Amino acid sequence: MKETKHWYLPLDQYQEWLKEWIVEGHKNDWKPNVLGQVKSWTDDGLRPRAITRDLDWGIPVPAKGGEGKVLYVWFDAPIGYISSTKEWAKREGKEWEPYWKDQDTKLVHFIGKDNIVFHCIIFPSILKAEGSYILPDNVPANEFLNLEGNKISTSKNWAVWLHEYLEDFPDKQDVLRYALTANAPETKDNDFTWKDFQARNNNELVAIFGNFINRVLVLTHKYYDGKVPASGNFSDVDEDTLAMLKKYPQIISKSIERYRFREALMELMNLARMGNKYLADEEPWKQIKTDPERVKTIMNIALQIATGLSILCEPFLPFTSKKLKSILNVTLSGVEGSLTWNDVSTKNTLIPAGHQIGKAELLFAKIEDEEIQKQLNKLQASKKANELESKTLEPQKETIDFDDFSKLDIRTGTILEAIKVPKTKKLLQLKVDVGLDVRTIVSGIAESFSPEDIIGQKVTVLVNLAPRKLRGVESQGMILMTETPDGKLAFVEAEKDGVENGVQIS
Repeated sequence: MKETKHWYLPLDQYQEWLKEWIVEGHKNDWKPNVLGQVKSWTDDGLRPRAITRDLDWGIPVPAKGGEGKVLYVWFDAPIGYISSTKEWAKREGKEWEPYWKDQDTKLVHFIGKDNIVFHCIIFPSILKAEGSYILPDNVPANEFLNLEGNKISTSKNWAVWLHEYLEDFPDKQDVLRYALTANAPETKDNDFTWKDFQARNNNELVAIFGNFINRVLVLTHKYYDGKVPASGNFSDVDEDTLAMLKKYPQIISKSIERYRFREALMELMNLARMGNKYLADEEPWKQIKTDPERVKTIMNIALQIATGLSILCEPFLPFTSKKLKSILNVTLSGVEGSLTWNDVSTKNTLIPAGHQIGKAELLFAKIEDEEIQKQLNKLQASKKANELESKTLEPQKETIDFDDFSKLDIRTGTILEAIKVPKTKKLLQLKVDVGLDVRTIVSGIAESFSPEDIIGQKVTVLVNLAPRKLRGVESQGMILMTETPDGKLAFVEAEKDGVENGVQIS
């Protein structure tokens, strides 16, 4: 038998620096769930935690006295982050050490809440004990994301598989990015549902972002053959709108830098909302008849907002950003002379007068109910398969002789009448034609069937069962039933129509 004694991480080596690290974490605006869990370990005193296990599999303890023991997986696993960096650097011909040892490097761990202790205490303890490694600057930890009310499980096929998603929605890569970011479990457990996914696409991407861009593109082609009109004098509304556009890069980037991605995405959509409101308030489609010069200014400003959106949406909607930049005919990012994030804040003009834009295209398309139902059907099929797999069957009963079986008289029948037995929840009193006669049978099926729904139902009856009184009613037989995967009762009946009542089953 293996010894039960395990090796522990020495607490005295890292207790003080850990407390300092937590204090520093406040300065870095750590999330409450991270600080809360780490502080619970320090306020009450750090508790010993075994770093070995008595298992038949795992990484053997590489030291004398560790025979028969393996390292606890999360004590060992984070070291893989370093080794994978080494492997990448070797393949790319780069140095790996600056990523882990340079004091100017900012190390960030993006994790789930179940790994907070390992990434905030155990792994940093190993790095600190070695001495030459930097420590994480921040550990943004998310809560759990469930799927349609249940925990995601790849082994049970309760998941959204990326390759299947891309097959079903080949032009909607950004929609999934958007829905996951908008619904990210940053401060509490959240639920991904296909209905919410559809609503995010139809009510936000299509109706807000896409609607604004489409109106700008269509009107520019309608009024100016796709050329950016020159602006005239700015009204106060124009000045305020352009000033607000310049503020959005800082607003969005501030949220991103604090790892508040949902908040950052919301601000991006607020910019699109601002564009929609500006067009709705200024009504260029009306003013074109009375003040065409004013419309040139309105459309110029709308195009500046559209160009700003093409740049600022890239972290969230990279495919949309590329498509919109192509339509606007502005240089794509990464190419010399391309517009940058800072240009939105500093330049008075992002897209110049006289610039020719491309043909109007829809950025997003509505998702219909049929497409969503297809995804729900997939999950429902997985759910049923899991229920069948996990269902425990009753063991086979004691073996009987054929003579015992031949004593059973099982016949087909039809339910003629059905009423509830008073003061009971489960019992129905039935009149059943079994061919030999019409007899009373009391059956515990009231929770699965309503009396009026089973009149005329074909049934299978054990007719030679000894009569028995149930709640004062004598029952003269037993109707054979079984269960469906969801626990509902089902009648055992003849497969073919036209089988007469009273026919024996043998």
